[in-house]
Amino acid sequence: MFTLLHGLWKYLFQRDEYCILILGLDNAGKTTFLEQTKIQFTRNYKGMNLNKITSTVGLNVGKIDVGSVRLMFWDLGGQEELQSLWDKYYAESHGVIYMIDSDDRERLPESKLAFDKMLGSESLEGVPLLVVGNKQDIENCMTVADIKDVFNESAPRIGKRDCLVQPVSALQGTGINESIEWIVQCVKRNIHRPPKRSDIT
Repeated sequence: MFTLLHGLWKYLFQRDEYCILILGLDNAGKTTFLEQTKIQFTRNYKGMNLNKITSTVGLNVGKIDVGSVRLMFWDLGGQEELQSLWDKYYAESHGVIYMIDSDDRERLPESKLAFDKMLGSESLEGVPLLVVGNKQDIENCMTVADIKDVFNESAPRIGKRDCLVQPVSALQGTGINESIEWIVQCVKRNIHRPPKRSDIT
């Protein structure tokens, strides 16, 4: 009887929790993406002024609830000296959002280098990957097709995992809902990384 009641309690009062890494070079818009996500998915959350966000030094953490799913975001600093810390979080992650600054053609090769190094980690094998082409609101920025042309070389490293390139303007909020809905679907069906359980609060 106790086991039955305990199971019912877990079903009613706990959520499946998934940890999502937000990676990419500094100034790609990772923190703006996280703040905009919290604004769109959390009732009464006002957040910080998106125009005054500066480069992350270390780690930002955020969470949102989407139905019965809780997403815990780890937004990691993208400066070169901080990229060496990324792999400390890989084993605990259920998905990766990799941000690209669509308005910075000059640093695209640098971004691809960091991307390929990330994909080389066995700890991320099979983990769903959302590649976000951010800053699509800026005139003459790179399109998704432009980004794919450069990143297609990485296809063998991506393998059979779920992967999508999504155009987004984190500042304006366009493409955020589609991004989150996609990552939720992918982490839920990825049987190789079962969710954690968290109390509904």
